[in-house]
Amino acid sequence: MSFYPLQFEPILKERIWGGTKLKSYLNKPITSEITGESWEISTVENDVSIVANGDFKGKSLNELIEAYPNEILGTKVYAKFGKQFPLLFKYLDAREDLSIQLHPNDELAQKRHNSFGKTEMWYVMQADADARLIVGFKEKSSPEEYIQHLENKTLLQILDSKKVKPGDVFMLNTGTIHALGAGILIAEIQQTSNITYRVYDFDRVDANGNPRELHVDLALEALNYDKVEAQRFYEKQENISNEVINCQYFTTHFIPLNGNLKVDKKNDSFTVYMCVDGHFELYFDGKTSAYQKGDTVLIPASLTDFQLSGQAAILEIYIS
Repeated sequence: MSFYPLQFEPILKERIWGGTKLKSYLNKPITSEITGESWEISTVENDVSIVANGDFKGKSLNELIEAYPNEILGTKVYAKFGKQFPLLFKYLDAREDLSIQLHPNDELAQKRHNSFGKTEMWYVMQADADARLIVGFKEKSSPEEYIQHLENKTLLQILDSKKVKPGDVFMLNTGTIHALGAGILIAEIQQTSNITYRVYDFDRVDANGNPRELHVDLALEALNYDKVEAQRFYEKQENISNEVINCQYFTTHFIPLNGNLKVDKKNDSFTVYMCVDGHFELYFDGKTSAYQKGDTVLIPASLTDFQLSGQAAILEIYIS
């Protein structure tokens, strides 16, 4: 079997806070003006990615992993996770502020939901003037202070807010209270989990006039009340992989591509490239694939020798 770079049909999600940037900036085939998310690579139940190119077109990612676990996932990933794809890749467009929320760690998520926890990172692709996001508390808090402000609808007073620009990166460890602000387009890399505890939603209602469900009680035990430093700063040397995040769940590098980059990998982990700006080509086994901003591609672990060429900003993600 000859393996090749895999692209998938985007799984588009309407959200109360969504907009149209996924189409205008990333060329996604959205059909509504409130599309908030494009799930690029997913094995979340009922949202499993379908291959969009090549010999495997029409097959699900789960089918490929079932048939070729070492070749797709890599020997090390397969040994650790079995036939589970451990990461979820998305683009998000926040036309309005997202709810204030947090995610449980592995232990809580397993106990309560039979799921992975949800450690995630954000890479800011585009931000309107003065766009901001919320990440963590301004100072160390406590359950008592947090509940008091939540009940008084003054929670924003104790939360840390940061103005953002393209290229900014935030690491959101489990338990970190956070919210993506209006006017921001991001690439998101996270554990395979769809568990979110929403604690405040600005008293918004859905299309039927109903407030969205909150998870205040569940969040209390999951919340990290310490002050966190979530923003990450990183090198941007051309034509090399600059480390941005290295955690137990994923490693992310930033590649400012201006010309060529030869890549040699082991067969221990898949690699994902998210093109966050520009365009590039990937040369492998005498073949060529082309990608542009907004494209996400999964390189099977068995594809260990290839070359990138072009002018692009690329996120490179794998499991160490």
